[in-house]
Amino acid sequence: MSEKGPEKLCCLLTSKELQQRKLIVLNSLKTQILGGKELSDGYSFTFPGNDAALDELNEFIKTERACCPFLTFQLVVPGSGNEAQLNLTGPNGVKDFIRDELGFVTHDG
Repeated sequence: MSEKGPEKLCCLLTSKELQQRKLIVLNSLKTQILGGKELSDGYSFTFPGNDAALDELNEFIKTERACCPFLTFQLVVPGSGNEAQLNLTGPNGVKDFIRDELGFVTHDG
């Protein structure tokens, strides 16, 4: 165990190109959130299930997993394709990170 205490959750992204790509994808995805709910260890967000939204969600996951290794991503796409669900989970403190750093908020309740 470390004497420093819990590690602060922070993005490791340093490249300007990656930061710009992340910003563009994040801004687009935030406008597409159809709903969401709080989980015990993160959040679950609902997005449109069309190909364009799925492509953006895939880009988001590819970028975020490189810079935020503490996040766990689960993308659920039912066969109907009407909606997609993205679960973002992680260690203690991840909810604050999702809200404050990613800017993702639930529209339910």
